[in-house]
Order: sequence, then C-alpha cells, then structure tokens
Amino acid sequence: MSLDDLRKKIDAMDADLIRLLNQRTEVVLEIGKLKRSKGEEVYVPAREKEVLERVAHLNEGPLKADSVKSIYREIMSASLALERNVVIAYLGPCATFTHQAARLRFGGSVQYMDCETISDVFYAVENKRADYGVVPIENSTDGAVTHTYDQFTGTTLKICAEIYLPISHTLMANIPRAQIKRLYSKPEVFGQCRHWLHENMSGVSLVPVSSTARGAEMASREPECGALASTLAAELYGMNILENDVQDMGGNTTRFLVIAKAFGKPTGNDKTSVFFAVKHKVGALYDALSAFKAYSINMTKIESRPSKAKAWEYYFFVDVEGHSEDEHVQKSLSDLSEHCTLMTVLGSYPRAAEADE
Repeated sequence: MSLDDLRKKIDAMDADLIRLLNQRTEVVLEIGKLKRSKGEEVYVPAREKEVLERVAHLNEGPLKADSVKSIYREIMSASLALERNVVIAYLGPCATFTHQAARLRFGGSVQYMDCETISDVFYAVENKRADYGVVPIENSTDGAVTHTYDQFTGTTLKICAEIYLPISHTLMANIPRAQIKRLYSKPEVFGQCRHWLHENMSGVSLVPVSSTARGAEMASREPECGALASTLAAELYGMNILENDVQDMGGNTTRFLVIAKAFGKPTGNDKTSVFFAVKHKVGALYDALSAFKAYSINMTKIESRPSKAKAWEYYFFVDVEGHSEDEHVQKSLSDLSEHCTLMTVLGSYPRAAEADE
C-alpha cells in the first residue's frame, strides 16, 4: 500500500475509535448516575485495577502492556472528570514527585490542587475542598514520612489506594550542558546524585531550593541555569531533558497513599492498614502481633510513632495482607483489639505492584 493509502486506513480507524470511545463514555456516565443515586464513590480503585489488568491481558501487541494501561488510565480519567468535577489534593508545589504520583493514578483530565503541607492535604479532603488526597508515606532509601503517619492519629479519613513511584532524577536545561553554570535542586537530590555531579558537572554551582519543581521553574526563567527534577517538571516548565536517571543508585522508590472518606470492597489481592496502641505491660506488643500469626496473615510493614498524649507511649502502624472484610482478617483484628487501648482500621485497598501500573 502507498503512504496515502496507509494514512487513509489510519483515518478510518481513528473515526471508529472516537465513535467507540464516546459510546464507552456514555455507558460510564450511566454508571455514574447509578453510583450517585446509591451514594457510592465515583472513584473505585478495585474496579480501576480490574479494568487495567483485563485490557493488559487482552492485549496481543505490538503495543506494550504498560502502554495499553497508560492509554486506558487517561480514558478513565476523562470519564471520571465528566461524571463530576473531581479534585485531587496533593503535596505540592506543581510538578513534585507527589504530583507525578497523583497523575499516574488519576490521569490528566481531573482537577489538581497543590497543598503546601501534608496537613493541608488532609484538611482539604476532610473539609470537602478535594475529593481525594495523595501523600507520601515511605521511601525505600529514606524510610517513613513520619508527618503522614502522625496525621492519621487525628482524622477519620481512610486509605483507599496506594501508589509506588520509582524516583528518577533528570538533568534539564534550555541550553547545552557545557553552558550550565548554576544547577538548582533540593539538597537531598544533590546528595543522591553526588558522584554523577562530580564526574559530569565539575565547577557548576549547586544551588539548593525548597523543591525540585521550584528548581525547574527557576531554571526555566534564568540564563545559564539547569535543574535536577522530575520529567513532569521538565514538561510543565518547558525544559529540555539533557539526561535521565542521573542518581547514583537505582531502585529508589516512594510509596504514596490515596486518602478519602471511605475505602472499597475486597479484590482478592489487598492490603489493610491499622494503627493501634497497646496496654502498658510486659509483652503487650508481642501478644498483639500474635493475632496475625494465629491466622497466618503476613505483616508487610510496622512503624511506631510517639503518642504525644503521654511520654514514652507509642502508636503502632501495621500493614497486613488481605482485606478487613476477609474472614481471617476480621478474626485477627478482633483478637488484636483485645490487647489494645485503641485500634483503628485506616483502610483496605488493592495491593499495588512496586513498579506501579
């Protein structure tokens, strides 16, 4: 076939795709009406995961499975935005890694609200200024984000989803690398890229700023400047990417949580997050955690935080495999509560792969 024939074939396929996408959206809007009439949430992580896994399974190539999932993520984002004006609060500013994680989960069609602090994200969702919030909870290199854990002790909000985002630092500028005289980023990022900077940017002034996004914004406006930031920052501030993955060590991943008024139903592959305080006696924590072993439940995370109500007493945050509606999880939580002065289920949600889809 000639080039013109192939292009006409593409045009005809595009016409079919647009027609089918709009038909799909009409069905989604009908589903939205039914959900609203029943008072259900518009965003259902379990259904989202089911759709993404199904279309990836149906895919026979040459598109990669991850590409198919990305396409459908945006289709679902556009549909969600049509159902209602969905607002996602996140720890800002714009183009931070938290913003990138939020876009990975909710796509580009919904409305985003950047917040200055993690507390502000919780406040926005609690007071219905936002429908959902995205906050960091732990990093594979730096450990727990303690302020996020502390927020859960004073809120009724729940965890409805989790996101894993590989953290990759990108060198960006609107000039050739050899012309860069100042480089902006967070101090932690300079530390994570120390050896690469020594080998590749010797003599360049490293200027610390409050966020990688702020660094990209400043570099986009100033001459002879570059930044180390995310690929999203390069996109939003019109920067040219000069080199990807300039961090010294690979495998750095941050886990984020999606917070909402409620959490969803079981999917068959879930996590449950709980926080509790134990009675002040010998072996109390051991006895409490034995409730999970008794029902063969795998504990994937434990973190402690000062209670702030009384010196030297602590809250414990635990993640376990399974959903709080699963019978064996229900029984273990019942046994756990007998050893606690307080116990709260923070949420049950679909378990995400560490390299998130």
